[in-house]
Amino acid sequence: MIRRLEVDWPDPRPFAGRASPIRFLAVSDMAEPSLEREAGRASVGAIDGVLGCGDLTPSWLSYLGDAFRVPIVYVRGNHDRTGAWADGSVVVPDWLGPGAMARLAGITVGGLEWPGVDEPGNRRRPWLAWRQVAGLARRILVARLLGRSRPVLVISHVPPKGVGDAADPYHVGFGAYRWLLDRLRPPLWLHGHTTTASVNRLVCQADRTTVVNVTGAVLLELHPPLPGRTA
Repeated sequence: MIRRLEVDWPDPRPFAGRASPIRFLAVSDMAEPSLEREAGRASVGAIDGVLGCGDLTPSWLSYLGDAFRVPIVYVRGNHDRTGAWADGSVVVPDWLGPGAMARLAGITVGGLEWPGVDEPGNRRRPWLAWRQVAGLARRILVARLLGRSRPVLVISHVPPKGVGDAADPYHVGFGAYRWLLDRLRPPLWLHGHTTTASVNRLVCQADRTTVVNVTGAVLLELHPPLPGRTA
């Protein structure tokens, strides 16, 4: 089932010249079966891009981009190292590297992939999460100093600690990500990694930030701010 969520975006600039909301299909961890059918894709309608939060095959990401004819922005998860990821047998756009940023439909997207995804094994490396966060925070700070600051939509594989994460040691969120969330306070933070059965809520609120577990697929509609409310 494709979940749906509407979010108020605090910056009016991406909506200039358009009468409709910005629509993203956010995906992670498992292929949503309904998207393989024409009727399922038709129920989604036109979208502006695909956001991937990891642990999806290159072929699935490529399929979604081709099926909806939209760009893809994504990060890699802890399983995105071998198979087609390693041999390059499927052509897919480059992923967002650690702490990298991109622009999708006028929205600034910051990426936090599984720390050390290219290293052997799938063990947690929380110290590398801090390195990722430092890189992303530095880019955001530079943009602010240059007068180019915009709200950031964060996509990560692992959630921030204490916000939508599970209790077991391998699936608990990263403290570095929580540090970033508390200081950056992005309007929207998307993640995967945490199975939907292991948590009580798939949408959490942390101060100004809406944190969403997008395992499977979530259709996001971003709406411009109400008059008088800007970033």
